[in-house]
Amino acid sequence: MKKNFLSASIAVIVGSALFFVLGTYVNIQSPIMNIYISIQFGVLAFIATLFGPLVGFLIGIIGHFFVDLSLGSVHWSWVIASGLTGFIIGLSEKKVNLTTEYFSIIKMGILNFYQICAFIVCCGVVAPVLDIILYDEPAGKVFVQGIVAVMYDIIATAIIGTLLCLIYSKIKPAPKGK
Repeated sequence: MKKNFLSASIAVIVGSALFFVLGTYVNIQSPIMNIYISIQFGVLAFIATLFGPLVGFLIGIIGHFFVDLSLGSVHWSWVIASGLTGFIIGLSEKKVNLTTEYFSIIKMGILNFYQICAFIVCCGVVAPVLDIILYDEPAGKVFVQGIVAVMYDIIATAIIGTLLCLIYSKIKPAPKGK
């Protein structure tokens, strides 16, 4: 499947809509205030792995923006972190290569290495630091929120993102010319 502008644009629209719906209506409150078990990141990981870092970035930014907007206030620190998360996970696109290769145990490991790194950097560092800079939040509070978010997001994405990639690998159309 050649990834052209039209297919990438559709991926951003559909991915952002799914991120919004899952982030708004299908979230589970964690024991830490304002931190949710976020299954939308599994969808973000799948689409970013399929279409690459730019698509992942746009889905994270747009989807998270509309989730926050629907809840009453946009937290730019977390919107930016979601975009960067999608970008970093999207860097796995060429190594995982879902469009032409089977999603093996090794490729599952590669995807999950990227998503773990993305959440540690983006939710564990970027979002809390931006919360401190932009919103004058107490460091202790935002770093606890970040650590909890990292743990939940890694687990949810490892399960949902990996399953979506595996299912896609099993049902995807054969590459042209084969």
